Amino acid sequence: MQLQSSDAIILDVVDLHDYDRIVTFLTRTHGKKRGVARGARRKYSRFAGQLQPLAKVHVTWLEKEQSELVRVSSVELERSPSGLHNDLEGILLGSYLADHMLEFAQENEANDHLFRLLDSTLDALLADVDRALAARYYEAWVLRIAGVFPAPRECPGCGRGLEKREVGLAERGEGLVCRDCGGGSWRPLAPETVEFLLRIGNENLMRLQRRSPKAVTLDEVESVCAQVRRSFLQRELKSYRVIRETLAGIQE
Repeated sequence: MQLQSSDAIILDVVDLHDYDRIVTFLTRTHGKKRGVARGARRKYSRFAGQLQPLAKVHVTWLEKEQSELVRVSSVELERSPSGLHNDLEGILLGSYLADHMLEFAQENEANDHLFRLLDSTLDALLADVDRALAARYYEAWVLRIAGVFPAPRECPGCGRGLEKREVGLAERGEGLVCRDCGGGSWRPLAPETVEFLLRIGNENLMRLQRRSPKAVTLDEVESVCAQVRRSFLQRELKSYRVIRETLAGIQE
C-alpha cells in the first residue's frame, strides 16, 4: 500500500453499510479519488464533522494497486462550506458546482486548473459574491478548461478574429463562430455576453463583481453554457435540472 496526502475538496459523500461512508474528493495533486472512510457513520468517529460536501480538507489515504477505492485514513478540515448551506439555493448551487467536477475531473489525473477554479469559486461565494455571477463564471470556465468552449477570440471555422464581428453559437451548440460560418440555425449573441466570456479570462470573481453584467447577460451566458455542455456530454447534468425546476417552483 502507498500512503498519499493532498489538499482536497469533498465532492460527494454516501453511506456504505452500517458504519462506513464512500467519499469522492478532488485533490490538488492526484485528481479525483474515491475512498472508504471506515467508521465514519459511528457517533464518535474521527471523521465527525469533517466529511461535508464542498469542505476543503487535507486528506491522507492508503492506495492499493488495482483497487477502485482508496482507504481514507485521516481528514483535517481547512475550510467549512457551512456558509453556503444556510438556504436551499446555496445547497442546490453547491451540488451544481460539485456535479461539474464529478463529471469533468478525471480520476488519478491531476488538474490544478480545475482544483483552483472550484477552490476560488467557493472562496468567493463564502465572501458573499453574487451567486448568479459565480455560477456563470464557474460553468464557463469548466467548459474552457475541458477544451470544449474556448474564449471567443477567433472563429474555429475560418480562423478569422472575432473582435468587432457578429458572434453566435454554432447550430449544434459546439462553440462560438462568426456569422459567415454559422449556417442557417446560427444563434447570435449579444455583445455583452461575448464581452463577459472574454472578461473571465482576465478578471477573477471579485473584480467582475465591481462591474457586474446585467441579469439578462448572465441569463444568456447560462443558456449558452448549458447548450454547449449538452452538446459535449450528450445529456444534461442532473443537478442543473434540479436547480432550475426547484427554484422556478419557489418563484411561482
